[in-house]
Amino acid sequence: MNIVVCVKQVPDTAEMRIDPVTNNLVRDGVTNIMNPYDQYALETALELKDEMGAKVTVVTMGPPHAEAVLKDCLAVGADDAKLISDRAFGGADTLATSAAMANTIKHFGIPDLILCGRQAIDGDTAQVGPEIAEHLDLPQVTGALKVKVDGDEVIVDRDNEYTSQTLAMKMPCVVTVMRSKDLRFASIKGKLKARKTEVPVYTAADLQIPLDIIGKPGSPTQVMKSFTPKVTQVHGEIFTDEDPAEAVDKLVAKLVEDKIITK
Repeated sequence: MNIVVCVKQVPDTAEMRIDPVTNNLVRDGVTNIMNPYDQYALETALELKDEMGAKVTVVTMGPPHAEAVLKDCLAVGADDAKLISDRAFGGADTLATSAAMANTIKHFGIPDLILCGRQAIDGDTAQVGPEIAEHLDLPQVTGALKVKVDGDEVIVDRDNEYTSQTLAMKMPCVVTVMRSKDLRFASIKGKLKARKTEVPVYTAADLQIPLDIIGKPGSPTQVMKSFTPKVTQVHGEIFTDEDPAEAVDKLVAKLVEDKIITK
C-alpha cells in the first residue's frame, strides 16, 4: 500500500505580526513550523504503516527551507520525501497550490491513499485537500477523526455539525484529517538518519506542469490586504428599572439604536 501525505511549512501563528505601514505579514524572524493538521495526517499514515506495512511518502511545495519539515517527517518514520520548489509556484492561491500538488502526485503515480491536514493554520481555507481530489477525479472525505483500511476500501469516522458519521470509499482516494492519536516523537536514530538524507527537489519543468495553472497565472484569487482590526472602546450600560418589562424594552431600544439588532 502506498500513501502520500501532503504537508506544509507555516509561520508559527503565535508569533505572527502585521506591519502597520505595509499591512503585510512580517515574516522576518518568525519561526516556521509544520502545519499541525498535517502532523495529524502524517501520524494517521504512520499508524497505517505500522498496521499494514504501507510506504509513506511526504510531499511539500515551498521555498528551499521547507526541506526542514520533510526531514522532520522522515525522522518520525516517513519513508520518502519530495520537495517541489520553483519561483513559478510563487503567489499561488489554493487552486494553483492544489494543481501543483495534484500534478506532482500524478507525475509519480497515483497512490492508494492521499492524506492532507484538514486545513493550514496560516490560511484556514480547508480547500487544498478537496481540490487535490477534484484535480485527480478521486473520491474524498474531509475532517477525519479516524482512518482505517479494509480490503480495497478506506473507512473514515468523522463528525459534522449534527451527527457522527462512518463513511467508506474505494481506493485510490483522498482524506483530510482533523485529528489523530497522540503524535509520535522522533528517535535519535531517526533524527540522525533524516539529517543525512538528501531530499530531492523538483521544479515545474521536472514535473511537466503547465505554467498557466500554477503560481500567480493559475490563481483566480489574490490577497489584496491583510490588517489587524481596530479595537473600538465599548461602554457598557446597566438598566436598573424595577419593572423587568421596562428594562427589556430599554435594552431592545438600545440594541436597535446601536444597530446590533433590527426590529
